[in-house]
Amino acid sequence: MRTRQKFLRWLRRTHAWVGLWGAMLGLLFGATGILLNHRHTMQLSLAQMEASHVELALPVAGLPDAAALAIWLQQELVIHHEPFKVTSEPAKIVTWGGKPVAQPALWKVDFHNPQRSIVAEYRVGNHFVSVNRQDANAFAFLTRLHKGVGMSVGWILLADSLGGGLILLSITGILLWSEMRRSRLILAGLTSTSLVLILLLTLQSV
Repeated sequence: MRTRQKFLRWLRRTHAWVGLWGAMLGLLFGATGILLNHRHTMQLSLAQMEASHVELALPVAGLPDAAALAIWLQQELVIHHEPFKVTSEPAKIVTWGGKPVAQPALWKVDFHNPQRSIVAEYRVGNHFVSVNRQDANAFAFLTRLHKGVGMSVGWILLADSLGGGLILLSITGILLWSEMRRSRLILAGLTSTSLVLILLLTLQSV
C-alpha cells in the first residue's frame, strides 16, 4: 500500500512539473493550432502577409556567385540573420515555340523569420536582382512561430520538448486515472473509443 502511495505521489509531481514546463508554449501552440486548423473551413483571414516587390541594381563589378549575392543582400537590405537557403541553378536550354532558347543561370536567396520572408532571384548577366518581400501581421507572426518558419535549432528543440511533454502528460494522466479509480473497463472503453474516432476521421479525410 505504501509503495502504491509513493508511486501515485511521484506520478502527480511528474504530471504537475511537466505541465508547468509546457504551460506557456502550450498556450501559444494551442491558440495558433486552433487558428491553423480552422483557417480553411471557417475561412479565417486573420493571418495575412503584406507583399512588396523591388528591383535592386547590382554593383558595377558584379558578383561572382550566389553566396556573394547573399552577403551583398544582407548588407544592402540590412538583414541581420543568415539566409535560410541559397541555391544556384545552372544555365540550360529550353524549348520555346519549337525552338531552343538559352536560359542563363539562376541564383536564388531566401531569408525567412517569423516576421517576414524575403526571396531574391537573379539571372546571371542581368544588372538587377528581383526581390519579393512578405511581412506578417500579428496573427501570421504567431502562426509562423507555430510552424517554426525561419527559427533556430534551439526553438525547434524547445518545440520538440513540448511534444515530448504532451506524450509524457498523456502517459502519466492515464496512469493516474487508472491507479486512482482502478476501473480497467472504463479506461479500456475510453481509450478504444478515442482510437476508433481518430481512425474513422482519418479515413474520411483520405
